[in-house]
Amino acid sequence: MARTLYVGNYNASSWAFRAWLSLKEAGIYFSEQMVDIRRPQRWENLARIGEFSPPAAVPVLVDDGTVIYDSLAIMEYANEMGGGVLLPGDIKRRAKARSFMAWQHSTFGRICPCLSFESSFYRDKKNLSTDEQGAIEKIYTLWQHALQDNEGDYLVGDYSLADMAFVPSVIRFSSHYQPDERWPLVRAWMDRLLTRPHVADWMGKAYDQEPIYLPGYRNDP
Repeated sequence: MARTLYVGNYNASSWAFRAWLSLKEAGIYFSEQMVDIRRPQRWENLARIGEFSPPAAVPVLVDDGTVIYDSLAIMEYANEMGGGVLLPGDIKRRAKARSFMAWQHSTFGRICPCLSFESSFYRDKKNLSTDEQGAIEKIYTLWQHALQDNEGDYLVGDYSLADMAFVPSVIRFSSHYQPDERWPLVRAWMDRLLTRPHVADWMGKAYDQEPIYLPGYRNDP
């Protein structure tokens, strides 16, 4: 059986990171093909993806001829293939995990949009504006409350797709503004996430690549 996941550059493709991580954590074997999404070759390369995947974007998983596109669909597919190991058994915790996942997938990217995943790897980080700092603090507080409520090491108890969905955001936020003593559970949670073997594997590949600089990042207050 042929199973291939198409991903973008490791230091830019945060959506593919989520899909890749879910498959890895579920113990599902797949081959991996990186698609260079840097400009100007981005458009030509994604057009080739569009020959078999309607969105013409990464990630896309091709499993024995079945094309599964969009990171959220791939994450759910990984969970089902793994026998449900990536979501809680309890229906309410499972719904909470899916709420986090849906939020990340829909509007979470509007929080500090200039702090793209690519910017996590910039050697010279920008100074955050007051609004950006405040927005990150609100997220840290939300995560702190979730960790307190579940009395576990992760957002809904055990490690789940909810945590995996937030890994790229954890990286982009913490690379610019580390949580301090106000958010002790968040600090510990981030440490657990970033030292997981598969996360470390992806990040090692990401740091090996040249940073991809995007316009609009450096607007120092």
